[in-house]
Amino acid sequence: MKGKQVLLTGGTGGLGLGVTPAVIAQGADVTIPYRSPKDVERLKGIISPADFARIHFIPANLEDEASVEKLVSRMTKVDVLIHLVGGFSKGKTHEYSFYDWKQEIDINLNTTFLTCKYSLKSMLENGYGRIVTVSSRAGAEPAGQLAAYSAAKAGVIALTKAIAKRSVGIADETKNTNITANTILPSVIDTPANRVGTPAEIADKWVKPESIAQVICFLASEAAKDVRGAAIPVYGNL
Repeated sequence: MKGKQVLLTGGTGGLGLGVTPAVIAQGADVTIPYRSPKDVERLKGIISPADFARIHFIPANLEDEASVEKLVSRMTKVDVLIHLVGGFSKGKTHEYSFYDWKQEIDINLNTTFLTCKYSLKSMLENGYGRIVTVSSRAGAEPAGQLAAYSAAKAGVIALTKAIAKRSVGIADETKNTNITANTILPSVIDTPANRVGTPAEIADKWVKPESIAQVICFLASEAAKDVRGAAIPVYGNL
């Protein structure tokens, strides 16, 4: 990804702390939206000052369309979109509030749609693009008490495939372009927040952010030009 302009959402989060250094190591120029200055500080301890200088931080609310449009317009172009932003909650369907349902859809699916929408516009104008979204194992294998999360993440899979796939009798979106779109399906990600209260023998089987980062970097690279509309399991040892 040397010299590529990368929009990396969620780059300061638990997964982002594993993905951002890997993307920087590929030579990319990275733009990371953030909500709080504290988010930016989280990266300073794990990235060298020279590499840190190649990260551009822009305040943005990814649940607001005008904010996402402004974010993308401030970039020269978007060669690569890596969308890590998401959230998780659980609860029995008959007890789950409609407010929480909408929150899950907003943070997981609607942010994916908005960042894909405006990044894809830039990619189509420039004739090049790599879109990598993050769904979940729950999006492909829904489980009890995960109705909202599973529905939102299933939507991420469908959205990503719709951008990438060739359809019979329907106008395609990225046919005959050098633009690809793929999604990954992690199981439980091994982050400090997820480890709280979990026995080590269980958490040690979870997928590491650094492992996910390697899959993401491949999909975002020239080497993955023939991979389109894939939903790739990254389950760790579960």
